[in-house]
Amino acid sequence: MSVVNPKLMDKVLWSLVFTLIAGAVGSNYYFASYSLLLRVTGLLICSGIVVVLALKTTFGQKTWSQWLESVQEVRKIHWPTRQETLQTTFAVLAMVGVMGVLLWTADFILLRAVKWLTGHWGV
Repeated sequence: MSVVNPKLMDKVLWSLVFTLIAGAVGSNYYFASYSLLLRVTGLLICSGIVVVLALKTTFGQKTWSQWLESVQEVRKIHWPTRQETLQTTFAVLAMVGVMGVLLWTADFILLRAVKWLTGHWGV
């Protein structure tokens, strides 16, 4: 029984993946006069084969395990209730309004002070 070098196998699989993708795109353009349903079906089948081949590579397996870990982490998140979301939203809107009024007031006062200091009341 011979042992295949994993790096070599990855290179072969990735070259197959990219060849299939290029072939699928090229076939889609070449058979543009054919039914859209047939072309989409062919692209979906090719995409499925590409995904299966990519998942056989080292990078594909790492990516898949990372995806599964991410899904587990998302399930651990405490999502706020509707009431908490509304309360937070209204608090943020109120603070934006208060800060807007304060900044407008400061701008108005500073503008008047600069006009008074420079003597440009008429401008």
